[in-house]
Amino acid sequence: MKLAFIGGGNMGTTIMAAVLDKGLCKPWDIAVSDKNQTRLEQLKKDFCVYTAERNADAAARADTIILAVKPQNLDAVMSGLKGKLNPEQLVLSIIAGKPIATLKQGLKHEAVVRAMPNTPAQIGEGMTVWTAGDCISENQRKDAAAILGVMGEEIYVADETVIDMATAVSGSGPAYVFLFMESLIKAAVDIGLPETTARKLVLQTVSGAAEYARQSDKEMSQLRQMVTSPSGTTAEALKVFEQADFTGLVGRAVAAAYRRAKELGG
Repeated sequence: MKLAFIGGGNMGTTIMAAVLDKGLCKPWDIAVSDKNQTRLEQLKKDFCVYTAERNADAAARADTIILAVKPQNLDAVMSGLKGKLNPEQLVLSIIAGKPIATLKQGLKHEAVVRAMPNTPAQIGEGMTVWTAGDCISENQRKDAAAILGVMGEEIYVADETVIDMATAVSGSGPAYVFLFMESLIKAAVDIGLPETTARKLVLQTVSGAAEYARQSDKEMSQLRQMVTSPSGTTAEALKVFEQADFTGLVGRAVAAAYRRAKELGG
């Protein structure tokens, strides 16, 4: 498998490191382009991959081209690649909000996959939701699944609108969890715990709760009830969350992220 990364930022580098670590590619099978020359030099030093200043030069060396640039830079990237891709090449986009139709039109290319990974992919614990255009072959689907699978879990969906929904949940979701953890650490410090102790308590509590839920066959509401004794400390805390409409707040936040994902797609 020969890959070209258009964009050498955090997520592109995450995929690059993962495919190399899992043996999906060798360094000489990878090309990367980026407008930041310093970044290219660092990637060449770290991974021994081929680097190019022109996107078309990197793309010409690959079977699969991974678009890993910021949404505001996509138009310039598509302009430089339009009409220069072979029909057999697969384009895999991880650009938030940009639909397959936009990519097909902008690149003048039919074989496009759209995916939404998240930041835990950087430690192999990512969640990626992806979909494919009509012209994707079975082998290209397998290649896409293999590339995305090295970052953690991957789910294929037939309906592209699910990608924007997933963006609002799993794509942005780590930030919601980090905000809750940040708030819980602050609350722990406010009642008198040392910050180092508070951080350790929160990190292990969140990690342990997530793993416990993963291994359990019970619904989240059942797991919550198992921790909540009537008139106990947990019940008192949950009462405060309920009074502040915590569930409704989360719903409104996810809906706002979903609206923004659709706006980014035009």
